Amino acid sequence: MSTNIPKNITVLLADDHPLARAGIRNLLAEADDLEIIGEAEDGFQVQELTAELRPNVLLLDLKMPGPRPFELEKWVRENYPETITLVLTSHDRDIYLAGMMDAGVSGYMSKDVTSERLICAIRRAVQGEILFDQKQMQRICSWKEEVGDKLSQLTHRENIILELLAQGLDNKSISSKLGITYQTAAFHVASVLKKLSVKSRQEAAVWALKNLPDELE
Repeated sequence: MSTNIPKNITVLLADDHPLARAGIRNLLAEADDLEIIGEAEDGFQVQELTAELRPNVLLLDLKMPGPRPFELEKWVRENYPETITLVLTSHDRDIYLAGMMDAGVSGYMSKDVTSERLICAIRRAVQGEILFDQKQMQRICSWKEEVGDKLSQLTHRENIILELLAQGLDNKSISSKLGITYQTAAFHVASVLKKLSVKSRQEAAVWALKNLPDELE
């Protein structure tokens, strides 16, 4: 736990919805030791303001234009490791939870969190605590065993194939869209089915819709 705790904790608020930012400002206004020093409405502004303001805490929503949240957190960790990231979002799917923990955030909270819990979480994170609770860790472990390990086996091309299967495309349509032969498309589809341990393209599509991330941009 850090012993160099700032007397006033500076916060960069990142959310593309003005009403959401206003609501979070109101929550944090209850704490005299927290100061919102900047607001970003997309990932590019997050990078710009993090570099300019060097906040103690980046309070990050997942659904914003610009760099994907996983990429954004990786950038923060590599360039400004003194800035701690807490995710505050309405996207509570396991794939995001696991991905953001792996990316290096200190905590992952729902937007329905109370002001008391949010303020407490920010203070604890600045002290060096990692705020993933036991239930979240269990979800992450289960997701990695049931989904993550299978996804990690897919090549980049197979990930694209899986997304196309989720859209309902047949082999002919896949070959046309990707500019590959029908036989190559069929080969990739068969490989995807094997790696996911499913028996049909329909099962693969259902698996993808359940487990692949929604589009966040």
